[in-house]
Amino acid sequence: MALIDQDMRSIVERAWLAFAATVCEDGSPNLSPKGSLRVYDDEHLIFMDIASPTTMANLKRDSRIEINVIDVFSRRGYRFKGKAAFAQPAEAEYEWLNSWLLELNGPGYPANEVAIVHVEQARPILSPAYTWGNCEQEPLTAAWEERYHKTVAEVHLGAPPAGGPEQ
Repeated sequence: MALIDQDMRSIVERAWLAFAATVCEDGSPNLSPKGSLRVYDDEHLIFMDIASPTTMANLKRDSRIEINVIDVFSRRGYRFKGKAAFAQPAEAEYEWLNSWLLELNGPGYPANEVAIVHVEQARPILSPAYTWGNCEQEPLTAAWEERYHKTVAEVHLGAPPAGGPEQ
Protein backbone atom coordinates (compact mmCIF):
# COMPACT_ATOMS: atom_id res chain seq x y z
CA MET A 1 0.00 0.00 0.00
CA ALA A 2 1.26 3.46 -0.90
CA LEU A 3 2.17 5.68 2.03
CA ILE A 4 1.41 8.82 0.01
CA ASP A 5 -2.14 8.38 -1.27
CA GLN A 6 -4.06 10.28 -3.95
CA ASP A 7 -5.58 12.80 -1.52
CA MET A 8 -2.13 13.63 -0.16
CA ARG A 9 -0.80 14.04 -3.70
CA SER A 10 -3.67 16.34 -4.57
CA ILE A 11 -3.10 18.60 -1.57
CA VAL A 12 0.67 18.79 -2.21
CA GLU A 13 0.01 19.68 -5.87
CA ARG A 14 -2.40 22.51 -5.09
CA ALA A 15 -0.67 23.93 -2.01
CA TRP A 16 1.19 27.14 -2.69
CA LEU A 17 3.58 26.65 0.16
CA ALA A 18 4.71 23.95 2.56
CA PHE A 19 6.78 24.27 5.72
CA ALA A 20 9.75 22.08 6.56
CA ALA A 21 10.92 21.71 10.16
CA THR A 22 14.47 20.58 10.91
CA VAL A 23 16.67 20.54 14.01
CA CYS A 24 19.53 23.04 14.37
CA GLU A 25 22.88 22.03 15.80
CA ASP A 26 21.98 23.60 19.17
CA GLY A 27 18.71 21.62 19.26
CA SER A 28 16.49 24.57 18.40
CA PRO A 29 13.90 24.26 15.62
CA ASN A 30 14.28 25.63 12.12
CA LEU A 31 11.12 26.23 10.08
CA SER A 32 11.55 26.96 6.39
CA PRO A 33 8.93 27.66 3.70
CA LYS A 34 9.09 25.44 0.64
CA GLY A 35 7.51 26.47 -2.65
CA SER A 36 9.06 23.61 -4.63
CA LEU A 37 7.66 20.60 -2.74
CA ARG A 38 6.44 17.79 -5.00
CA VAL A 39 5.46 14.16 -4.59
CA TYR A 40 8.14 12.07 -6.31
CA ASP A 41 6.59 8.63 -5.78
CA ASP A 42 4.45 6.73 -3.27
CA GLU A 43 7.09 7.04 -0.53
CA HIS A 44 9.04 10.23 -1.29
CA LEU A 45 8.57 13.99 -1.27
CA ILE A 46 11.24 16.20 -2.79
CA PHE A 47 12.09 19.89 -2.73
CA MET A 48 14.80 22.04 -4.25
CA ASP A 49 17.38 23.90 -2.21
CA ILE A 50 16.73 27.33 -3.66
CA ALA A 51 17.65 29.53 -0.70
CA SER A 52 17.75 27.18 2.29
CA PRO A 53 21.33 26.83 3.53
CA THR A 54 20.25 26.28 7.15
CA THR A 55 17.67 23.63 6.26
CA MET A 56 20.14 21.73 4.08
CA ALA A 57 22.96 21.95 6.65
CA ASN A 58 20.60 20.70 9.35
CA LEU A 59 19.49 17.76 7.20
CA LYS A 60 23.07 16.78 6.39
CA ARG A 61 23.83 16.67 10.10
CA ASP A 62 20.46 15.18 11.21
CA SER A 63 18.27 13.81 8.43
CA ARG A 64 15.00 14.02 10.39
CA ILE A 65 12.37 16.34 8.93
CA GLU A 66 8.68 17.12 9.22
CA ILE A 67 6.86 18.80 6.36
CA ASN A 68 3.42 20.38 6.79
CA VAL A 69 1.26 21.01 3.73
CA ILE A 70 -2.13 22.72 3.95
CA ASP A 71 -4.81 23.46 1.38
CA VAL A 72 -5.64 26.93 2.68
CA PHE A 73 -9.16 26.86 1.26
CA SER A 74 -10.33 23.44 2.46
CA ARG A 75 -8.47 24.03 5.75
CA ARG A 76 -6.92 20.58 5.76
CA GLY A 77 -3.64 18.99 4.88
CA TYR A 78 -0.98 16.56 6.01
CA ARG A 79 2.13 16.35 8.13
CA PHE A 80 4.84 14.12 6.73
CA LYS A 81 7.68 12.85 8.92
CA GLY A 82 10.73 11.21 7.47
CA LYS A 83 14.42 11.32 6.73
CA ALA A 84 16.17 13.19 3.96
CA ALA A 85 18.80 12.23 1.43
CA PHE A 86 20.11 14.39 -1.41
CA ALA A 87 20.36 14.49 -5.21
CA GLN A 88 22.76 16.62 -7.22
CA PRO A 89 22.56 17.94 -10.79
CA ALA A 90 22.42 15.11 -13.35
CA GLU A 91 20.76 12.73 -10.86
CA ALA A 92 17.21 11.66 -11.77
CA GLU A 93 15.40 13.31 -8.85
CA TYR A 94 17.22 16.61 -9.35
CA GLU A 95 16.53 16.68 -13.10
CA TRP A 96 12.86 15.77 -12.61
CA LEU A 97 12.24 18.58 -10.11
CA ASN A 98 14.43 21.09 -11.91
CA SER A 99 12.53 20.59 -15.18
CA TRP A 100 9.26 21.36 -13.35
CA LEU A 101 10.79 24.49 -11.78
CA LEU A 102 12.13 25.66 -15.16
CA GLU A 103 8.67 25.22 -16.67
CA LEU A 104 7.09 27.11 -13.78
CA ASN A 105 9.61 29.92 -13.27
CA GLY A 106 11.80 30.05 -16.37
CA PRO A 107 15.59 29.85 -16.55
CA GLY A 108 17.88 31.48 -14.05
CA TYR A 109 16.08 30.16 -10.99
CA PRO A 110 18.64 28.99 -8.39
CA ALA A 111 18.63 25.21 -8.02
CA ASN A 112 21.42 23.94 -5.80
CA GLU A 113 20.44 20.39 -4.85
CA VAL A 114 17.35 18.35 -4.07
CA ALA A 115 16.27 17.01 -0.70
CA ILE A 116 14.60 13.62 -1.08
CA VAL A 117 12.41 12.86 1.92
CA HIS A 118 11.59 9.22 2.56
CA VAL A 119 8.20 9.54 4.25
CA GLU A 120 7.95 7.29 7.30
CA GLN A 121 4.70 8.69 8.67
CA ALA A 122 1.85 10.75 7.21
CA ARG A 123 -0.94 12.16 9.36
CA PRO A 124 -3.86 14.45 8.54
CA ILE A 125 -4.10 18.06 9.69
CA LEU A 126 -7.64 19.39 10.03
CA SER A 127 -8.99 22.78 10.99
CA PRO A 128 -10.82 22.66 14.32
CA ALA A 129 -13.86 23.75 12.31
CA TYR A 130 -14.24 20.13 11.19
CA THR A 131 -14.74 19.05 14.80
CA TRP A 132 -17.52 21.54 15.56
CA GLY A 133 -20.31 19.32 14.35
CA ASN A 134 -22.02 20.25 11.10
CA CYS A 135 -19.01 21.58 9.21
CA GLU A 136 -18.42 20.02 5.80
CA GLN A 137 -15.56 20.61 3.39
CA GLU A 138 -17.50 22.19 0.52
CA PRO A 139 -19.08 25.12 2.42
CA LEU A 140 -15.91 25.67 4.45
CA THR A 141 -13.84 25.80 1.26
CA ALA A 142 -16.32 28.22 -0.35
CA ALA A 143 -16.19 30.51 2.69
CA TRP A 144 -12.38 30.63 2.69
CA GLU A 145 -12.24 31.18 -1.08
CA GLU A 146 -14.61 34.13 -0.63
CA ARG A 147 -12.45 35.50 2.18
CA TYR A 148 -9.39 35.18 -0.06
CA HIS A 149 -11.03 37.01 -2.98
CA LYS A 150 -12.16 39.83 -0.68
CA THR A 151 -8.62 40.17 0.67
CA VAL A 152 -7.17 40.29 -2.84
CA ALA A 153 -9.68 42.98 -3.80
CA GLU A 154 -8.92 45.01 -0.67
CA VAL A 155 -5.15 44.70 -0.62
CA HIS A 156 -4.17 44.38 -4.26
CA LEU A 157 -6.94 46.14 -6.12
CA GLY A 158 -7.55 49.00 -3.69
CA ALA A 159 -11.17 48.14 -2.94
CA PRO A 160 -12.44 49.29 0.46
CA PRO A 161 -12.61 46.60 3.16
CA ALA A 162 -15.89 44.73 3.25
CA GLY A 163 -18.23 46.57 5.59
CA GLY A 164 -15.83 49.51 5.81
CA PRO A 165 -16.31 53.11 4.71
CA GLU A 166 -16.18 53.97 1.03
CA GLN A 167 -13.13 55.97 -0.04
